[in-house]
Amino acid sequence: MPLILVSGYPSSGKTFRSNQLVEHFQAKIQASSEAHISRLSVALINDQTLGLSRDVYREARSEKDARAAEYSAVKRALGRDTIVIADGLNYIKGFRYQLYCEAKAVQTPSCVVHVGTPIEQCRKINEKLLNELGPDGGYQDDIFENLVYRYEEPNGMTRWDSPLFTVPFEDETPPFENIWNALIGTEGVLKKVQPNLATVMKPAAESDYLYELDKTTQEVLNAIMQWQKDHVGEVGGQVLVGGDQVDLPASAVGLPQLQRIRRQFISLNRQHNLAKTRIHASFVEYLNSSFA
Repeated sequence: MPLILVSGYPSSGKTFRSNQLVEHFQAKIQASSEAHISRLSVALINDQTLGLSRDVYREARSEKDARAAEYSAVKRALGRDTIVIADGLNYIKGFRYQLYCEAKAVQTPSCVVHVGTPIEQCRKINEKLLNELGPDGGYQDDIFENLVYRYEEPNGMTRWDSPLFTVPFEDETPPFENIWNALIGTEGVLKKVQPNLATVMKPAAESDYLYELDKTTQEVLNAIMQWQKDHVGEVGGQVLVGGDQVDLPASAVGLPQLQRIRRQFISLNRQHNLAKTRIHASFVEYLNSSFA
């Protein structure tokens, strides 16, 4: 069933909004007389349910492990009769894309709920939480500022961030009915998503699939690095690679960043086997989405 990704600045009230969603959806399920609705359950996944402290966001390694824990928990929870609410920072667009692909792979809709609390308000809330509850309540100042700096706000124009529901700080509740209708459907008809070539599972890999996955993605990176070598000092630009266009961002892109995106793509598609003829175009699309 549907995946709801909750995103926002640290101490913006994500867990408060998530609990509002849980309470409303549980009440709606219990009040329904329709069998396919009454059998549903709601699963909330966040740092607290995973036993993660705020300090995991201090170091890159521990933060990466925390994201992996959330990713695994969401993947396990996604199923026919469960509405999954992922109440994490979810501030990296590439991570949101991965979870979007997982939802699509099991043919269930997803959405993003952006908790739109202003930064200054978040700072006040975080300071209050630290004073009242200590490290378990808020983020240390250096961690807070670092997370705010790195936050990549959801963009409803991209398919993995849509439909996008922004909840202003002043609003008493999220738009419950709009979210429900977008994910569950109306008039007793459940929403169903058709998987695309990037997410559909195949019974068996094509011959030399992993070799082609590794080789093709590396060739794309080599072409980008060669273009940058030939255009020293330039940022942005369009690189034509084997008939597919890579749109470089306005800021410089180094090899470590490219390799990280490549590893994410390979990890995502190691089991979700693409047709070999689609690897090149799909990787270029993934690059462009990561740069957007």
